[in-house]
Amino acid sequence: MEDTQLLQTIIEGIQEKKGHDITTVDLTNIESASTRYFVICQGNSSSQVEAIADSVREYTRKQTGVKPYGYEGYRNAQWIIIDYGTIFVHIFLPEARNFYRLEQLWNDAKLTAIADME
Repeated sequence: MEDTQLLQTIIEGIQEKKGHDITTVDLTNIESASTRYFVICQGNSSSQVEAIADSVREYTRKQTGVKPYGYEGYRNAQWIIIDYGTIFVHIFLPEARNFYRLEQLWNDAKLTAIADME
């Protein structure tokens, strides 16, 4: 499956549960990166962060048949990461996202903001 198709499906899964402030980080031109893309978003509560992560996993599996290699962070649901190999999905609470600032860590990458659904 192409990364662009998987990327779009993941974004749709996030939008299904009203995840917001979605940013894609294109790491394809960064030699030291361990993956090709990040998708970063946030939810307003730990229960919404969990719901977004569940939606991404279920929606992506139903639409493409692709399952993640792994996922972490459900225990406290402040930051859940889902590993699709070439794409890592990061779902944050706002405070955790502000603390870790992943977008700034990869400032050489191409960042693309995705408009929130209404």
